[in-house]
Amino acid sequence: MAQKKNWLVPTVIFLLAALLGGVVWYFRDYFEPGPAQVLPLSNCDLHDGPCTAVLPNGGEVAFSILPRSIPLTKPLKLQVQVKGVKARKVEVDFSGVTMNMGYNRPRLSAKGEGSFEGEGLLPVCIRQRMDWEAKLMVDTPEGLFIIPYRFETVK
Repeated sequence: MAQKKNWLVPTVIFLLAALLGGVVWYFRDYFEPGPAQVLPLSNCDLHDGPCTAVLPNGGEVAFSILPRSIPLTKPLKLQVQVKGVKARKVEVDFSGVTMNMGYNRPRLSAKGEGSFEGEGLLPVCIRQRMDWEAKLMVDTPEGLFIIPYRFETVK
């Protein structure tokens, strides 16, 4: 009976380590995106309407946030339209420009024909006015493209 216990504990530890390794590998894109081409900061104002960026390979990406006022602590509708290139995955990484506001990266769902939609939420900030950066992350067969946009919110 003692010999059975000698192999049981290492086997269980090995299986748990393999399971943990598999979970980390499966969710690896959530923590660290692969190599990416970062486009220049867009000067388009998301408060005015959709912002369009041209990708280096000739594709085009339109991004919008509704409602246009971009309120804090209220659901935001995120919309992306990709043309001229096939997008496998689209995410929006929200971060505070001058203050760490934590991990906030909603993944958008494909709706067909290059259209992606999802919901996001910006947390409340202690400041009256807050500067944000939304990094639109578009994963294509040609690579990952990151398109940064800046906007502000007011309490």
